[in-house]
Amino acid sequence: MNNQLQNDMLPQDDLLKIMLADLRRTSREYTTATTEASCPAIRSLFSELTDSTLKLQGELYKLMEQQQIYTKPAGASRKEVDQNLQEAEQACMKAKQLVAQHQSQLGSVAAHMSNVSPHQVNTKPYN
Repeated sequence: MNNQLQNDMLPQDDLLKIMLADLRRTSREYTTATTEASCPAIRSLFSELTDSTLKLQGELYKLMEQQQIYTKPAGASRKEVDQNLQEAEQACMKAKQLVAQHQSQLGSVAAHMSNVSPHQVNTKPYN
């Protein structure tokens, strides 16, 4: 019976790869939840879960690397890293400008709304 159970299970290497992939997915989900949480306590909780999941993922990766189950991906050149960093910084600046623009537009709308007196109802109720 034990032999049959062992034959039905996936090899250890495959199980570890599945676990590593699941930890990657989980960390992405926690990161999304962190960025979308509006409550500071919930945001902090998801941030802590993200950190602990990333730490566990790193430990599993090191173990798999030591066992020669998983090899390091090819590294990126410094030029590629710098280019990606520059593109990310530009995207961040554009996002900040867009937010500032919308905030100023909302501010002018709010200021206009405070200067408008309430309208009187111009219909008569039914008798």
